[in-house]
Amino acid sequence: MKLGVIGCGNMATAIVGGIIEAKLIEPSEIIGADVSEAAVKKIKDTYGINSTTDNREAVSGADVILLAVKPQYYRQMIEGIKDVVRPDQLIISIAAGRSIEAVESLFAPAKIKLVRLMPNTPALVGESMTAVCSNENVSEAELEEAMKLIRSFGKAEIVPESLFDTVTAVSGSSPAYVFMFIEAMADAAVLGGMPRAQAYEFAAQSVLGSAKLMLETGKHPGELKDMVTSPAGTTIEAVRVLEERGLRSAVIEGVEACRQKSEDMRRL
Repeated sequence: MKLGVIGCGNMATAIVGGIIEAKLIEPSEIIGADVSEAAVKKIKDTYGINSTTDNREAVSGADVILLAVKPQYYRQMIEGIKDVVRPDQLIISIAAGRSIEAVESLFAPAKIKLVRLMPNTPALVGESMTAVCSNENVSEAELEEAMKLIRSFGKAEIVPESLFDTVTAVSGSSPAYVFMFIEAMADAAVLGGMPRAQAYEFAAQSVLGSAKLMLETGKHPGELKDMVTSPAGTTIEAVRVLEERGLRSAVIEGVEACRQKSEDMRRL
């Protein structure tokens, strides 16, 4: 399998790194393209792949094409490659807010095989949560091959495209919420006398360990919370204050605002 990557930013680099580390595609079978010579040099030096500043070169010999440029550049990028895209090539798009229908319209009248992803930034450390959907031209076998590539940089689930605004809110944007929570916990630890660097480590590892505990045990988060909260203890006192200050409601309202904004952006 040969992979052509258009756009060599952080997310594309993370994806390529995961694919190579999982030994799904050899570096010699991957070519990355970007208008920035610095970007193509960086990805080439990091992973030993082929590189070019010509998008058409990346497309022409590929079996799978990863479109990883920013959404505002999609029209210009697709105009430049659409006449060299073949019907048998599988196209994977990671542009936020660009629906399957919108991308298909940019390639029209050609019919394309399209898989749409919504990854998140933990892909940079191989821990993305990625939503996946595809158009009707993608076979089950092709979708399964795409899922193998996608799971090389984290977890992935097939999700109806109608839920992609919700995916944006609960996973695409949520690393920002988690970082805010970690920062706030670390600030409290600093207030209690802990050095800043140590506070970040304690807070971040606690979030990482808690998430892993939930995923690996399959227990409800409420049950795991109850396991920590002893009667008349320190934890339940903190929980009481967090509930009093509206933590749960603030998170729900924030996630809903994000989902609504994503929905509004689709209409622009």
